[in-house]
Amino acid sequence: MRWPRTSTIARRGGGRCRTGEAESLLSPAHTLAVPNEHAVTIHDASAEALQAVLLLAQEVARAMETSLGARGVNALNASGPGSDQSAPHLHLHVIPRWQGDGLDTWPSTVSNRQIDDDWFDEVRACLVP
Repeated sequence: MRWPRTSTIARRGGGRCRTGEAESLLSPAHTLAVPNEHAVTIHDASAEALQAVLLLAQEVARAMETSLGARGVNALNASGPGSDQSAPHLHLHVIPRWQGDGLDTWPSTVSNRQIDDDWFDEVRACLVP
């Protein structure tokens, strides 16, 4: 998805929200929350950058509900090789949703990647300090 021209709709602390041209949006008012601090993926983003993006996404989602009647929202991110990340900068798509709007943002396929049965213990071990 390319957003050749964008408009900033909000700036807060460590981030900003931008929206693009109508033909490049998944739904009306589809917005990107972007940290001011550069990070390519969620893997290398600082806690401050992640916090800024999520809090701004929440604020925009609430504003969309109040002003547009969008009672739902999809918050989407693709990070790193294999994720279909389209821009080398961390961003979160904030996509307003309405009941019966016809948009399906849930993946329609599943991964064919096989991993060991002990994946849970391996991941958990990496999380324990």
